[in-house]
Amino acid sequence: MDLKPGMRVLDLGCGRAMSSVFLRREFGVEVWATDLWFNASENLQRIRDAGVVDGVFPIHADARSLPFATEFFDAIVSIDSLIYYGTDDHYLNYLARFVKPGGRIGMAQVGLTHEMEDVLPEHLRAWWTEEQLWSFHSAAWWRRHWGRTGIVEVEEADMLSDGWRHWLDWLRVVAPDNATEVGVLEADAGGHLGYVRVVGRRRGEVQLQEPILSVPAQYVKKPLLRGSELD
Repeated sequence: MDLKPGMRVLDLGCGRAMSSVFLRREFGVEVWATDLWFNASENLQRIRDAGVVDGVFPIHADARSLPFATEFFDAIVSIDSLIYYGTDDHYLNYLARFVKPGGRIGMAQVGLTHEMEDVLPEHLRAWWTEEQLWSFHSAAWWRRHWGRTGIVEVEEADMLSDGWRHWLDWLRVVAPDNATEVGVLEADAGGHLGYVRVVGRRRGEVQLQEPILSVPAQYVKKPLLRGSELD
């Protein structure tokens, strides 16, 4: 993604805002560090400690109810977050409204080297859970998921080289006692699990549909129909 100083960037699902700090330091962009699960006040303290309070702004918000103006951002970035809501067929239409025409939406997250639609490999079963891991998908799946909408031109959709190794290194630092997940990644060795990255550019000629937030209706009192009245 071509990020330049002064751009406005949405870091969607920023967690503890480490990615937001990185974006500010490395590219000089202004970042709206947005997350639902992590406290915005604590993120502000981290941002201050990192010396980037002038360009990183913590926001507490749900990804499905973002408090931003249409076409406010030059780019949107999401790291390890879209698996929780971005697989919804309608979500890209909602999210793309917040980036300018021609702006890019980029994501990187855990995923699959290929889709698994039948029986799970034995070494994955101890860790795989229906409530979350069935949202893991391949780069090809994401290319189709975004591309078929016509909302964005998918410029990149691939697997990060040695992504599973980076995933494993991260896990050994933050959760070394998670023997199940560590064991699964070691056993899989990149055969099924890895890191997906996708970049799409919003097409300026596509008219996005406004989300339905309410249905206007006026109540008119009328008598209820009875069986005899239907004859």
